[in-house]
Amino acid sequence: MTIRTVRPDRGQHFHPRMHCLKKLEATVVEMQDPKTGVKGSEQKLNVTTIPHVIAGNDIIAWITNKMKVTQEEAGVFGTMLVAYGYVYPLQNHKKLVMCNDGSLYRFQTPYFWPKQNWFAEDSDYAIYLTKRNIRKKGMLEAYEQAHYNHLNEWLNHQWDFIVMQATEQYKAGKDRQKPDRVVLDCQERAYWIVNRPPRRTHSALDSSPERLINPKAEQKITFDQYRRMNIFYQQAIMRSKVKSSVSLGALVKFITTYKNHDPFLAPCLPSNPWQTDHDAYWTLNMRRVEVPTKMRVERWSFSLFELLTDLRGRDDFKIFLKKEFSGENLAFWEAAEELKWGASSSMSAKAETIFKTFLAPGAPRWINIDGRTMGLTVKGLDHPHRYVLEAAQTHVFMLMKKDTFFRYLKSPTYKDIQKKALNPEAHNFSPAQLEQNAQNRNPGIDPIILWQQDEEEKAKAAAASAPVDVKAMMSKIDRKK
Repeated sequence: MTIRTVRPDRGQHFHPRMHCLKKLEATVVEMQDPKTGVKGSEQKLNVTTIPHVIAGNDIIAWITNKMKVTQEEAGVFGTMLVAYGYVYPLQNHKKLVMCNDGSLYRFQTPYFWPKQNWFAEDSDYAIYLTKRNIRKKGMLEAYEQAHYNHLNEWLNHQWDFIVMQATEQYKAGKDRQKPDRVVLDCQERAYWIVNRPPRRTHSALDSSPERLINPKAEQKITFDQYRRMNIFYQQAIMRSKVKSSVSLGALVKFITTYKNHDPFLAPCLPSNPWQTDHDAYWTLNMRRVEVPTKMRVERWSFSLFELLTDLRGRDDFKIFLKKEFSGENLAFWEAAEELKWGASSSMSAKAETIFKTFLAPGAPRWINIDGRTMGLTVKGLDHPHRYVLEAAQTHVFMLMKKDTFFRYLKSPTYKDIQKKALNPEAHNFSPAQLEQNAQNRNPGIDPIILWQQDEEEKAKAAAASAPVDVKAMMSKIDRKK
């Protein structure tokens, strides 16, 4: 009886990512060189001696010396090698990262490298899980058991063939020596953990849908396209230029301002939820949390745009404007945003309400804008559209930016929230705690639910601020009696 194994599918189209993997593979080949590569040794795994085992800190040290990079950069590159399946861990196989310690790794055989461009078929994975189920006597891991049950239903019509192949492979594997059997099992498990990762995790081999156009095909440019290109280049030539020193200075200033708030340049406090599976960062930075963090409050001072983008900061800015009896500008800005991003069906009604509230002569919350902008805005409201208030909104935004915003930063309102702001301490999770966090991971809140919650809060706030009809309330009480 023939034994069916995973084989390369040479008929598959070559994926563009393979070009990027060539450099990784060249590095892996160089790392395995007996003279200049990473030195391996025999190590005991449980009671079995495994040959050619390397430690994580040795790999990172080799990458650091070879590529002349820092240890952090070498760790990222090593993690990339593990994530793509060129190096696999012997102990914690589900954690596809390169640890800078004595963790044990082995080089994956080229048979399982991504350059083979195999298509990981469900039937091959079903055979592997069935063979593993026989070896473990039904004690599969949770994610493997879920995949096994799904494949049993999906491939039920050929399940007898899958069981037969798995049984024959299991019998053939028992004839091997134990170290070879353990190594082959680790290699297969590493291959499938990359190609069939556990639920709610991402694989480095995930790719976007194939392009629907042929990049090598010649594109025919029409006369109209040439005309548009000519107009564009003429306008580009006439456009005023900015000195390189000025633009570079602005870029340096921006990076200096935001470097502590960039998750790629600075760590998240108390921890990065994507790495630790702990949602404290998201809880502390909810949209309308009662007490914000110091980093969040500091970001409000960068610009008025940052302050208004954050709903919690906008609420604090409203408190300041109420104390100064100048909240109509922010109210108009919010109404313009609601008109811009709201439903089309209610656009005319919203535009009329905005006109009566902020722009009409004798309006209850009349805003002070120049006559030209007022005339254009009022004229545009005859035929309202989403951006009819763009000019007036920009004018009001600039007024708040030049005057009100700087007074807010110097006010007791902002200084008080700075004192109350939280400064969470960094989490230091052990590997066991990280595993526990991953098992107890909760699904995130759906954006639709968040939107519904915001709408409910707006409705409650509108109901609370609306004038109370005493007669209507008394009639309701009399009916209840």
